[in-house]
Amino acid sequence: MKENAEKFRALDAAELDKQLREGAEQMFRLRFQMSMGQMDGVKKVRTLRKERARILTVLKEKGVAPSAAAAAPVPLVTKVAPKAAKAAPKKAASKTAAAKTTVRKKAAMTSKKGR
Repeated sequence: MKENAEKFRALDAAELDKQLREGAEQMFRLRFQMSMGQMDGVKKVRTLRKERARILTVLKEKGVAPSAAAAAPVPLVTKVAPKAAKAAPKKAASKTAAAKTTVRKKAAMTSKKGR
C-alpha cells in the first residue's frame, strides 16, 4: 500500500489533479452501470475510492488544494426542485373548490329549513 502512495508522491500537482478528475469520472460511470444492473463492480469502486483518498492525502501533504472540479464528488442523479409557481395555483383551486362545497352545503341546509 505504501508503494501506491509513493507513486502518487512522485507526481506533480497538475498530474495528481488530472488523475483525480479521471478517477471521479470513472467512478461515476461504474456507479451508473451498477445502478442499471449492468455490472457488479464493487471491488473496482472500492479501489477507486481508496485511490482517490490517497491522491487527496498526497495533495494535502504537499499543501496544494485540488481544483473544485476534481475534488467535488460527482452526483449520481441530479435532483430537480419542484416548481413553486405551479403548486400555488393548485392550492388556490382547492380552496375555491372547498369554498364552493361549503356554499352548496349551506344552501342545501337553508332550503331544508324552509320545507
